[in-house]
Amino acid sequence: MPFLSGKRAFLELLKQEGVRYLFGNPGTTELPLMDGLAEEPALTYVLGLQEAAVVAMADGYAQASNTLGVVNVHVAPGLGNALGMLYDAQKAGAPLLVTAGQHDQTFTATEPILWADLPPIARPFVKWSAEVRRLDDLPRLVHRAAKTALAPPSGPVFLSLPADVLQAEGPVELGAPTRVAPRIRGDLEAVEVAASVLARAERPLILAGDAVARGDAHAELVRVAEALGAPVYTEGVASSASFPASHPLFRGSFVRVGPAVRHVLSQADVLFSVGGDLVTLSLPSDVDPVPPDLEIVHLDIDPWELGKNYPTRVAILGDPKSTLPDLLAALERRLTPAWRARARERLEATRAAKLAHVEELRARAQAEAARSPITPLAAIAAVADALPPEAVVVDESISSGVGLRTLLRSDDPRSFFGLRGGGIGWGLPAAIGVKLALPDRPVVGLIGDGSAMYTCQALWTAARYRVPVVLIILNNASYRILKQRIHAMKGVAAQTDRYIAMDLDDPRVDFVGLAGALGIEGERIDRAAGLGPAVQRATAAGRPVLLDVQLDPAFKAP
Repeated sequence: MPFLSGKRAFLELLKQEGVRYLFGNPGTTELPLMDGLAEEPALTYVLGLQEAAVVAMADGYAQASNTLGVVNVHVAPGLGNALGMLYDAQKAGAPLLVTAGQHDQTFTATEPILWADLPPIARPFVKWSAEVRRLDDLPRLVHRAAKTALAPPSGPVFLSLPADVLQAEGPVELGAPTRVAPRIRGDLEAVEVAASVLARAERPLILAGDAVARGDAHAELVRVAEALGAPVYTEGVASSASFPASHPLFRGSFVRVGPAVRHVLSQADVLFSVGGDLVTLSLPSDVDPVPPDLEIVHLDIDPWELGKNYPTRVAILGDPKSTLPDLLAALERRLTPAWRARARERLEATRAAKLAHVEELRARAQAEAARSPITPLAAIAAVADALPPEAVVVDESISSGVGLRTLLRSDDPRSFFGLRGGGIGWGLPAAIGVKLALPDRPVVGLIGDGSAMYTCQALWTAARYRVPVVLIILNNASYRILKQRIHAMKGVAAQTDRYIAMDLDDPRVDFVGLAGALGIEGERIDRAAGLGPAVQRATAAGRPVLLDVQLDPAFKAP
């Protein structure tokens, strides 16, 4: 049993868990940890200048690497700063270990400056939250935290690390990591019932969720979709590419608006949700998004999601990659030649509808290409056409991403990462974390200008660590999403075209100047024709680059 300090033991435990990067913003209560890192060559500390930014970096890294991300923040105020991005990590199911330094326990009864009881602060946003009280407990709790974060359904966990525990010395049994095998095979009896329901469907529709990409189940879902001839949609706000975008059955993403979802679902008699969200809206609606006569078959790794909001004809707890082959086999036993012919007809009809939609979007983008300022659709089309096939897109385009999932080549599970939680400020630092996880692929962030200002400090981190990420600011000088939402209320703003506190034009943010001040090369793009070449130059540059794309600021109701 080695004789170790707490800080040394903690770093050894992280290495046991396969950790390479420790993201953080240190303060006084983290000084024992920082002292330990001074003699630790195997771990890279990635410094960010604000806690929200480093949590989003670790989130992006964890999602893209499919491994444990670790982030350290500073006591109560630092944890408070981190909570918005911790919420996003929770919604995305990112396997994060969030730690915070805590005052020496002999001191906390006096309630010193910056002190608070940390685990209850984090608890609403994590799977498990605790404080390490003794050096002897440190290995057990670190291994428990890592196991819990990575176990399905994955998600963030929190540990408070008092300074006296990190400074303590003694014999420490480090133990070893535990992993919960993720390939949970769905109940075979339920699978047979699901196959019977789907085999008699005349208008099946598939909703593909993040569990598909996270479990690397593209190929399995493609085979089921082709057998059914079912169009495939993704969740309204997805954190991953859960179905190959180039496949003829892919029809894009739901939007989080009740009538629009109802319109799509009304065309189906059976909905097969594979890890999909049923159904989270952005605003209340007089129209229930799910028709009452729609039969639902739901496969998910998270039992909480099964039947959460709507009655489900068949609810299967299981991993998509392990369970979909059983479902396909059960379907194959039931599908008659006549049914297979109808499935082929559905596939061809969906292929034609998709092609028509893509051509319509491209025609609109071409018609808008000469306009200045640039329209959102023209910008998205230019970026999509300029990206190399292996590119990874991190999306926080908010209101400027029209047509993105239709025009973008996002065919593999790690080709796209999106803002699942909705707490803005995630995308810019997340793109840095994704690039650290996928160093051999071009990584491009599409970030709204309002979102970028929440975590613009992350530009400094990209510069300091020479992270060659491309950050495209879709700059309409406003919180356009708020204009859309308040316009939908049909109140005074909609009648007068007067939107209070939603414009960022006086003064307008100089993102090229901001990037330069934080060590990043920047370029301002005023015309769509210049955007594609700028993206190609930036992705080939081998250094961090920011592109400030000047979008039309005029608000037009959708």
